Amino acid sequence: MATLKIVKFGDPILRKVSRPVDEITPRIITLLDDMIDTMREAGGCGLAAVQVGVLRRIAVIEVEDGKVIELINPKIIAFAGEQCEQEGCLSNPGEYGITKRPSAVTVRATNRHGEQFEVTGHDLLARAICHECDHLDGKLYTDVQIRALTDKDFR
Repeated sequence: MATLKIVKFGDPILRKVSRPVDEITPRIITLLDDMIDTMREAGGCGLAAVQVGVLRRIAVIEVEDGKVIELINPKIIAFAGEQCEQEGCLSNPGEYGITKRPSAVTVRATNRHGEQFEVTGHDLLARAICHECDHLDGKLYTDVQIRALTDKDFR
């Protein structure tokens, strides 16, 4: 497994729509493993393949230590409620904003074994699912932020 380079804001690839994964190959499995390593090394709770320069609909999320959710071809199928919370991005280190997101979402995806599954997330997990799915559609958290946070907000 390897740590990959994270693409930073301003790189045009982050605005591209990622392509679906048609077949889960050994390269896809390696990518998933490398993305998990990269996310953990960077101290994040989610990472989309586009953030490491791969235009495939793949994301990994870990909001609870040791409980990684791997999403291949994810699709949000239900959402409810509303939350306005702080959000950041590994592609925009040190910058944060307040975003409005659903407080609960259900996503349908495929796992590394080719099995389809659904997971419902609340609060932080719901935000992470929305954030990573947005990346796969070429959207950034700054597109949905209510306001950017400044140093003054952290004093």
